[in-house]
Amino acid sequence: MLIAIAGLALLGFGLLSSVHGEGGTDAPLTADQPNLPTSSVAIDNFSFSPVSITVPVGTTLTWTNRDDIPHTVVSDDQKFKSKALDTDEKFSFTFTEPGAYSYFCSIHPKMVAKVIVEGAK
Repeated sequence: MLIAIAGLALLGFGLLSSVHGEGGTDAPLTADQPNLPTSSVAIDNFSFSPVSITVPVGTTLTWTNRDDIPHTVVSDDQKFKSKALDTDEKFSFTFTEPGAYSYFCSIHPKMVAKVIVEGAK
């Protein structure tokens, strides 16, 4: 009986967490919510590719390290900063404000690139 109650409690918790947004907020996930745009940048051969990318406000950009050595992704204004990314590790950041965001690898400062974010919220 105790096992059955514990199982139901876990099931209820699982259902609750699937209804709430990330972090357990009260914002329900519904089918009519728009998909946020996503885009990606590869880190390969000691460079970011593309070197410049233009995205709309709300885009989540994901960097993937394809090199055999660690790299970082750090914005000049410190709005975003990754840890050292090993091979195939990823770092993501969602751009919520328009503007130009220059960034670099703090391990290899000659590696530079830019994200241009267009549009209003």
